[in-house]
Amino acid sequence: MRRDWAGSVVSRIVKFMMFALMFFFVFVPLFGYLVMRLWNWLMPGLFGWHLITFWQAIGILVLSRILFGGFHGRHGGRGHWRHRMRERWEHMTPEEREKFRQSMGGRCGPFAPPAAEPKS
Repeated sequence: MRRDWAGSVVSRIVKFMMFALMFFFVFVPLFGYLVMRLWNWLMPGLFGWHLITFWQAIGILVLSRILFGGFHGRHGGRGHWRHRMRERWEHMTPEEREKFRQSMGGRCGPFAPPAAEPKS
């Protein structure tokens, strides 16, 4: 039984490594090339900026990932935040829930389903 488990773990690691290598050697250059082509097509005509090389396009991809995407895992922190908020919501009394809806309504728009409009 233990031997099967170890084999499946090794199989998963090998599959992951194959996918990672494929991603690195196929998709990263492809996305870099697409960024370079789009930049060189749009930016000089629109803003008068210079043309960029392939490696500069890869640098733009890495920079945008750092600034906008981060380097967190697959799930990030969003799932954890939702879980915590759901737990807090379940522990609120109906009065606390209504107060929360009222406070969030001004910031995020209506927090409850819209009321039915009278027909004219």
